[in-house]
Amino acid sequence: MALVRSTAPPLFSSSAFFFFLSSHPARRIQLSRVSPLLFSPRRPIHAHRILAMAETSSPTHRHTNRLASEHSPYLLQHAHNPVDWYPWGEEAFEKARRGNIPIFLSIGYSTCHWCHVMEVESFENEEVARMLNDWFVSIKVDREERPDVDKVYMTYVQALYGGGGWPLSVFLSPSLKPLMGGTYFPPDDKYGRPGFKTVLRKVKEAWENKSEMLEKGATLAIEQLSEALSTTANSCKLSDDLSENSTERCAEQLASGYDPKFGGFGSAPKFPRPVEANLMLYESKKLMENGKEAEANTYLKMVCHSLQCMARGGVHDHIGGGFHRYSVDECWHVPHFEKMLYDQGQLANVYLDTFLITQDNFYASVARDILDYLRRDMIGKEGEIYSAEDADSAEYEGASRKKEGAFYIWTSKEVEDILGDSASLFKSHYYIKLSGNCDLSRMSDPHNEFKGQNVLIERKDVPSMAVKSGLSVDEYSHVLGSCRQRLFDVRSKRPRPHLDDKVIVSWNGLAISAFARASKILKAEAKEPKFFFPVVGCDPSEYLDVAEKAASFIKSKLYDPHTHRLRHSFRNGPSTAPGFLDDHAFLISGLLDLYEYGGKTEWLSWAIELQAAQDELFLDKEGGGYFNTPGEDPSVLLRLKEDYDGAEPSGNSISAINLIRLSSLVSSERSNNYKRTAEHLLAVFEKRLKEQIIAVPLMCCAADMLSQPCRKQVVLAGDKSSAEFDAMVAAVHAFYDPNRMVILIDPSDKEEMEFWDNNNANLGLIAKNSPKDKKATAHVCRDFICSAPVTDLDALRLLLSKKTVSTSSS
Repeated sequence: MALVRSTAPPLFSSSAFFFFLSSHPARRIQLSRVSPLLFSPRRPIHAHRILAMAETSSPTHRHTNRLASEHSPYLLQHAHNPVDWYPWGEEAFEKARRGNIPIFLSIGYSTCHWCHVMEVESFENEEVARMLNDWFVSIKVDREERPDVDKVYMTYVQALYGGGGWPLSVFLSPSLKPLMGGTYFPPDDKYGRPGFKTVLRKVKEAWENKSEMLEKGATLAIEQLSEALSTTANSCKLSDDLSENSTERCAEQLASGYDPKFGGFGSAPKFPRPVEANLMLYESKKLMENGKEAEANTYLKMVCHSLQCMARGGVHDHIGGGFHRYSVDECWHVPHFEKMLYDQGQLANVYLDTFLITQDNFYASVARDILDYLRRDMIGKEGEIYSAEDADSAEYEGASRKKEGAFYIWTSKEVEDILGDSASLFKSHYYIKLSGNCDLSRMSDPHNEFKGQNVLIERKDVPSMAVKSGLSVDEYSHVLGSCRQRLFDVRSKRPRPHLDDKVIVSWNGLAISAFARASKILKAEAKEPKFFFPVVGCDPSEYLDVAEKAASFIKSKLYDPHTHRLRHSFRNGPSTAPGFLDDHAFLISGLLDLYEYGGKTEWLSWAIELQAAQDELFLDKEGGGYFNTPGEDPSVLLRLKEDYDGAEPSGNSISAINLIRLSSLVSSERSNNYKRTAEHLLAVFEKRLKEQIIAVPLMCCAADMLSQPCRKQVVLAGDKSSAEFDAMVAAVHAFYDPNRMVILIDPSDKEEMEFWDNNNANLGLIAKNSPKDKKATAHVCRDFICSAPVTDLDALRLLLSKKTVSTSSS
């Protein structure tokens, strides 16, 4: 479970109970427009890591409710609870209105540990079920399937009570307005705090005795939230000073929270927040270009150290690849074991960028590790990329209970039995002990839940351990890789964690970007790099195929080319939920990368088409910025303009960058329109950029990009199918440059030239005037004023390495 900051003491991680809002119906909401930084207090003593199995081996069930006909894995997990669950929809709303019955809304997702805990403790409890069935209309929502519904009530809980998380538990009036809410509740009163049964009784009594007052308070709460969140711009653009200094100010604030011992920005628990690294790398390059080498290297070292600590820590799955959601301690050791697609896509890109800057194959290898994990375990037959893997699993086949991390942890004896003579080396490398190794921090395992178990962690790097063992680095790495393979084979026979095979457009967009970029960036690896399991070591071009298949799946299954409407997700068919802002923005970003790194103009054309649809559905043309929903569903009470770059970047930050990139591709008035929309968007969040800049690092990058006097364009013209052209594309992408757009044109392709004639005749002319006898020609330009064309790779590399481009009219 990913929680947000809670003011509750560690004993109760998320039950921020709020009795009695009913006694203060006109309570003023204090909303700072901050979606709190991702944070999770320590697991409470009373909560179980061990869970009852969600499914039973019995072919029949004692209870079946309406969720049995749903497609969401999360809803299906609750289909046989004794609670009379309804999905979000008119049937439930009508029952509540007709009987004037309050609604209990429970929101979670299928790989959420604490959602499982509350299900076992409360929703499978017959007494609790009777209370819910007699007194409430109970609705279950998958927050990944309906993020629009989740945002409304999460925002409410965060605004009033200072924290939130999943499972989200909110009580609503029949008109869907929130009365009171919290997150996880244990079933019974403990430690002076109310349990879920007490909560249900109190809400029932409050509704029976004070329903009118509660309704008024709920109406006021929604009005205040709507007012607070209806941010509009006072001007059409940011001040020049704010634009030019935003990345510097944000980097300084992030650096003040840097952990020099274990890396990362902030204290335990530690979440990978890739947007922080994005900002620091961006500012480092900017400083380097301005001759401030020492400051640039300071920021770069912070990122490198953090990425190294993460990769060596237990938050990284050393056996199967990929990263877990977060670590509960400060040293990246003991993780919360679920794996989310949005983490994998963003982290792969950060490691790729760091590889580009440092040319250290370590970072390239970690990027491959992530992408190879996705290929192995998270991709469907048609190329669709799945959402998540659970933290919990059975310890053995037929077990009646699940345990968090059971799939991933090892005893010392297991390792010895599997690895034999190699066990000593492996145990030393990964800090494996007979008593268990979750002892590096008092926060790692305070209640001895992992006693005798080991979460693999590298406390020293491979080269230093190889020297200690008397082996060469390659020999030592080969032994480790062989051991990981053997452990992987054994682990594969364990009961697997639940796979959420829902396909979410926004998260696929993040993964498409990573796979597309890896296909060219990894061609800059040292010659004949050596790969060790779980890294496969494929030709990087294979990653482009993965990206294109995922994009094709979305286009064929979730997009209507006639209406230009996108659907949010797919499982056994498209969801009823429409595409939201994040779906459009993240997919457009992925498609732009797919074009830049792959070259097919169809992806660029679709990105432009999607941007037009996004502007129609979400853009506040008067006030600036994008709403997160189309505003067409009356059951969704709020339209938000989100800006927080958290575990996922905000749709507005990504949109601003997309608009800037698109403005470098099209000409004249269309280019200006994209820039004006981006300027207006950023102006909406001027207060945030001034006062809470650490919350919006990616938006800071967008502001700086927009402040640049002119963006660099690299136009490559030639035969896209040729080896020479592919090599030139790879050469361009061997340099880290977020303020560059790569434009790939085949002047012999009539359809492609027609596209450029319609969108930017200048670029079409550049391509037409390229030497006809060359397979690939590069033009390095600023605002379409270009250097002399080059056809030699070394000449191109020299040109790209220069800070400025010597220009002549093309």
